[in-house]
Amino acid sequence: MNILWWWALPVLLLPILWHRQKREQTRAAPLATARFLPQSEPLQLRVWRWNDVLLLILRCLVLLALIALLADPVWPWRGDSVLVVPGADPAFVDKQVRDAGLEQARRIALPDRDAYRWLHEHEREFKPQARLLLAGDVAMPAMLPRLRHAVTVKPQPAAAAPLERHVAVYSRRAEEWRKLFGALEGPQRHVFDAQAGAGTGLVIWDLPEPPPANLRAPLWWVADTAAFPELAKAPQSDGLRVMDSPRGRLWSAAWLPPHDADAARTMFATWQRLHAGIRPYTAPPQAPVVDARTPAGPSGGVLHDALAIALLVLFALERLFTHVRRR
Repeated sequence: MNILWWWALPVLLLPILWHRQKREQTRAAPLATARFLPQSEPLQLRVWRWNDVLLLILRCLVLLALIALLADPVWPWRGDSVLVVPGADPAFVDKQVRDAGLEQARRIALPDRDAYRWLHEHEREFKPQARLLLAGDVAMPAMLPRLRHAVTVKPQPAAAAPLERHVAVYSRRAEEWRKLFGALEGPQRHVFDAQAGAGTGLVIWDLPEPPPANLRAPLWWVADTAAFPELAKAPQSDGLRVMDSPRGRLWSAAWLPPHDADAARTMFATWQRLHAGIRPYTAPPQAPVVDARTPAGPSGGVLHDALAIALLVLFALERLFTHVRRR
């Protein structure tokens, strides 16, 4: 919450003062003669009509909604909660809930494994004394986060889902390439396509001839650079030349093709690190650091959206009544 914006509440006096000035009117009554009337000073009468009062209220509400929207208030409404990571074993979660004594707590299904990011964004919604239990395959952050609430972390590493990758090999030693992929361990499964298609993620080009013009793939391993002479001018980093082309991303390196086990490990490790992506490790059961001075998460929430809608509605009504009053 941006508390400083509440100091702008005296601005609500401006429409009140402005209305008082604008509503001062002098009512003149025409007479045939005034010679027999006693002399008196003219009086100004403030005439307030019902639409003036309504317009004043609307303008004050518009300013109040604007100040509240900028202050971004958050009403803590969540109590004890169990945050469940997708794919968590229900039996494991139930056991952790019973052990923690949170049978009556509300369970919240998180959108992904990055539980700490979600908790940082929504922590303002939890009551100060709320107890939080985080269960499942939580992604390990780069550094232990600091939160305003104490969180009990019960990790459960999930088995990696089977992964299928399609590879197309264009080489006179295609069988040797297939043996290299066959030696890989892990949940991934490699399918060799006779011809590169829409589902092919990797093309291994180990021929001196250039490939057909219609051949496309997200990634190319170029073992024979004679087919791609433009790779000679590609930027190089750690022995790897990378260039984006209409065919896809081209890779060329000294370990293509691999001539020993070390080169093969470098080839697959580079592929996993730079292209396929590394699966985050499961976070340890160590709880985050509790610090009440931790900055709040980003603005937003149900109340923020409701204030924005209310501001638009009030502004539209104020413009409508102003137009009607002028007619």
